[in-house]
Amino acid sequence: MREEFEKLVFAGKIKPQQVDKLVELTEGSYCMHKSWGFGRITAVDTVLSKFNIDFVEKPGHALDLGFAAQTLDPISADHILARKMADLESVQKMAAVSHLDLIKLVIKSYGGKATAETIQKALVPDVISSDWKKWWDTCKREMKKSGHFRVPSKKSEPITYTEEEVSLQDRQLSDFHAAKGLKAKTTCAADALKIIDELGDAKSVANTVADVLNPEIEKYRRNQPWLSLDGIFVRDELREVAGVEIPEGEIKESDLWAQDITLPGIIEKLPAAKHKRTLKSFKECHPDAWAETVVQLANAATPKLCGECVSLLVTNGHFGLFKETLARLISQHQASSEMLLWLAKDRSDTFADILGPEVFRAMLTAIERDLFNEKKSVKLADYILGDQELLPQLIESADLEVVQDVTRTLQMSTGFDDMDKRSLLARIVKTFPQIQSLISGDQTKEDQTIIVSWESLSRRKTEYETIITKKIPDNRKEISIARSYGDLRENSEYKFAKEQQRTLMAQKTELERDLGLARGTDFSDASSDKVGVGNKINITDLNSNEKLDFEILGAWDGDPDSGRLSYLSPLAQALSNAKVGDEVEFELNNSQRKYRIESIANVEPWKMPDPVEEEAVEPDAAAIEAAQPAAESTEPTPAPATPAPESPAPTEQA
Repeated sequence: MREEFEKLVFAGKIKPQQVDKLVELTEGSYCMHKSWGFGRITAVDTVLSKFNIDFVEKPGHALDLGFAAQTLDPISADHILARKMADLESVQKMAAVSHLDLIKLVIKSYGGKATAETIQKALVPDVISSDWKKWWDTCKREMKKSGHFRVPSKKSEPITYTEEEVSLQDRQLSDFHAAKGLKAKTTCAADALKIIDELGDAKSVANTVADVLNPEIEKYRRNQPWLSLDGIFVRDELREVAGVEIPEGEIKESDLWAQDITLPGIIEKLPAAKHKRTLKSFKECHPDAWAETVVQLANAATPKLCGECVSLLVTNGHFGLFKETLARLISQHQASSEMLLWLAKDRSDTFADILGPEVFRAMLTAIERDLFNEKKSVKLADYILGDQELLPQLIESADLEVVQDVTRTLQMSTGFDDMDKRSLLARIVKTFPQIQSLISGDQTKEDQTIIVSWESLSRRKTEYETIITKKIPDNRKEISIARSYGDLRENSEYKFAKEQQRTLMAQKTELERDLGLARGTDFSDASSDKVGVGNKINITDLNSNEKLDFEILGAWDGDPDSGRLSYLSPLAQALSNAKVGDEVEFELNNSQRKYRIESIANVEPWKMPDPVEEEAVEPDAAAIEAAQPAAESTEPTPAPATPAPESPAPTEQA
């Protein structure tokens, strides 16, 4: 093709200095364009002075020869991109059976060095179609064992390949000596620690690393003590694994902690992987005062570090101190969002007596505090929204009044936008349907009031007293006994007792709501002018001409078989306000009914319960406290909403 290109030079269609480049492009057939990417030259048209090139995104593209010489770079047929285009199947087979040969091919294609990102782009998705991470992890292990590859610790640095084989130990020490500064040298030493069993002479490596690190540790101990501490960790761990004794006179962990430094100031500068080791070091060097410091750190730590703090405290017998502090921080709304996020994720039964509505209020406070301080992290808010069970679990055993307070707090909170608030409020309503009226504001107290007889009111109060003074305390004992059996995940007795607890608390809440709305009466002031509460009526079923007698009584007095109707029943509601002689027509159970009012009279006044009995059903404070569920809210339970009769007068009317 050179002669053909020289003719084009003579014709003035291309420049002389472009001939060599065009010959190289033609012989190799593969090329790279900075915008269009990799391509294959399929034809050379010397008449029209054009290349026909199949680019990945522009197949069959025609390119002027002069322009091609300026913008295209020749690609060797051995380049990974050319190999993929020419024979993709063989490259895929190489990826399956010969990892290092393929990595070598990619690295040599890019001049002897290539970053992990470059290698991934070259192979995914054509060669490695799935699970790249697993494949790459395998390759890295093989490269580190091979003497031809140098794999740096930083992903951004290139992996290199050399024909000359260098032992793993020599490469590791070479990287260590080449590292600049204590931080970089500590990182290289940590890499050596990971593969210490694969090194030829582990003791020699450990001693060499220690000899180099010691002066660096001393150099940084005053201005950057966290780097010195990290260096000591790696130095001593490397010696321990290699079986080398630690000599006297070296700077130790205790020497650093004896300086004017604090645990929070040190641990915040170290990576998360070193936090557990740092906590252990602080504990060993401060045997008398470490627990208080670690407890305080937990409230200023990330959720992961908070978990490490709790683990250390529990292991060493200080769980009670942490739990007491946690409860106090929650009650005072001083718990950090990170600590509360850890608690929300953990939610173990060991914290069951803390996990309650006050935790959610503390969460709202923490989120608002973070917003005020312009803290960008919203992990706690995101977790609350994402965990559908968290909010219901925190409020499920609380009193209705407490849930109402939580609802108002959420409505006024600035920590969530309106849409997110609606989502959270819906979860509250699902657990406590009676909260719906508080949220929608479409009912008044008067609308909710119900009329009941003194007798039925007394029965409900007795039922309420039985639940809070007997059934719930008995359930607490059952939970405690079941908990002692261990392994709560597989403990059927515990699960049944907890389910029974939820049922009892739901009954308790429902009774408190009903008793709070009830107004007692003896029906003595009923009017006989029209049908209403406290009337005895005679009606005729105009469909069958049957005569029927009913008494219309309170909401809880219905007994149709005995001729008693609750005034809230469909029939009583249909007949309400009708007068003698009126005909009432309505639909009941998909059947059209028609009745005529024959007579209206007042029922005999119902006997009011004896005042002593009335006092006997009012639970005392101790009973109410005993009614709180095991391992639930730490907040004192408010007195139940069981209203005493407003007046003993027989004329009381709701």
